[in-house]
Amino acid sequence: MSTESREMEAITSREMRALEVNAEYFGVSLLQLMENAGHNVASEIASRFKPDKNVAIFCGLGGNGGDGFVAARHLSAMGFKVTVVLAGKARDITHKAAVENWNALQSLKEAISIYEIHDSTLIPEVKAEIAVDALLGTGTKGKLKPPILQLVEKINSLDAYKVAVDVPTGIDSDTGEVLGTAVKAHLTITFHKSKKGLEKAKDYVGELAVKSIGLPREFENYAGPGDVQLVLKPRLREAHKGDFGRLLVIGGSETFSGAPALVVLAALRTGVDLAYVAAPEKTANAISAMSPDLITVKLEGTHLNPSNIPALKNYVERVNAVVLGPGLGLHAETKEAAKAIIEVVENAGKPLLLDADGLKAFAESKRKLKVPLVLTPHAGEYAILTGKALPEKLMDKVSEVKGTAAELGAVLLLKGPTDIISDGTRFKLNFTGNPGMTVGGTGDVLSGVVGAFLAQGADPFEAAVAGAFVNGAAGDFVFEEKGYHMVATDLLNWIPKVLDDPMSHVKVRKTGAKNN
Repeated sequence: MSTESREMEAITSREMRALEVNAEYFGVSLLQLMENAGHNVASEIASRFKPDKNVAIFCGLGGNGGDGFVAARHLSAMGFKVTVVLAGKARDITHKAAVENWNALQSLKEAISIYEIHDSTLIPEVKAEIAVDALLGTGTKGKLKPPILQLVEKINSLDAYKVAVDVPTGIDSDTGEVLGTAVKAHLTITFHKSKKGLEKAKDYVGELAVKSIGLPREFENYAGPGDVQLVLKPRLREAHKGDFGRLLVIGGSETFSGAPALVVLAALRTGVDLAYVAAPEKTANAISAMSPDLITVKLEGTHLNPSNIPALKNYVERVNAVVLGPGLGLHAETKEAAKAIIEVVENAGKPLLLDADGLKAFAESKRKLKVPLVLTPHAGEYAILTGKALPEKLMDKVSEVKGTAAELGAVLLLKGPTDIISDGTRFKLNFTGNPGMTVGGTGDVLSGVVGAFLAQGADPFEAAVAGAFVNGAAGDFVFEEKGYHMVATDLLNWIPKVLDDPMSHVKVRKTGAKNN
């Protein structure tokens, strides 16, 4: 793709962070990306200036500073006289790739002058024809603080050609807001795609160059650990019960009592604060006996029926999201009640996930809802939903799923050997999971994970992508432990492992559990 066409696109800071994490998961390290970024900066400068110029590179303690360290090394190798000004103490560099590139500069101190500025009074007098801003990258929020603030002012005071790396320090890369003050660059070199805020901050960006750093565009459509990080909600010390969501699961019948229990247990393992199971009375009693962690709402009758609606309405109003369908059964009264519940949820403005029998009931009178809707069919349920069989080729399936998602105004998570998730515009493919997960109940675990993310306020598409990854990754860890002799409850204890360290699955991925 040409630079010009890349400039027409933009990516948010959080999307870019997730993409970089996913790239590492798929084998392109942050060190490689940093090397490519810094080399691009150096090459762009070298294409505009002869190497008899002095270059001052102002570097932060994070990844943006690491790009600056790489640029310094390359520019020095090209013959430029380079000075590096670090905003802080070297021991405070925590970005692993940045540390490696900082260490690489230490043997070049005869060629490169290096200053560590932990206090603004230590800022040196720098004479340079070119000043490079590698202080702060995308994702910067809030007003600039010392010594970054004073270093930005120093850069602006120099009579030099100013180059910003990725985004001018002091500009919010998502909104274009000036965070008190900002570097006023002649040239901004950004990576992979433009950033949304750069268009609104043209006076600070100057000329914009969008450079590739070796991120394959396909990675944007692959689910990975970065997608899990997008939906995780930080737990503050002052958190209260309910801050992490309340989920209502409506399901169960005389035959299927385990399905809704698995949904709730998975949601609790995912971190939701409260989860209720609403089920027919005998089924609810059986579910209660499974675990003291399960809160049940006992409904009158042997199966879900319209008389249950008033009781369910009270619970719908007190939760943050609803899962409808697991183990529900397809009694005529149950389907009638399911359609009525969908209206109740819609009127209450709560996100809804439909699976299994709930999805089948919805298929009889499917329509766009006014609330976020996630549908999680397997191939057979997809045929019931749409009246069409899925094509054989993967990308043909993607087109089909995108079209259905757009038509219904919903997020579709098509379960299969490769999960396909789409909201009608975006799509992602999830490769976690293995053939052992054909055992009954793993889809209910998936509904619980996605339902929990919805209850915690996650974007429905992001919730579905992260849920697919987590569910499949948990299944892969079980496969390593038990082979194909797994049951759905085995996945539950692995959910926290994946959530706490989603990159841990990279070792399982390399062993090819999916293909065993």
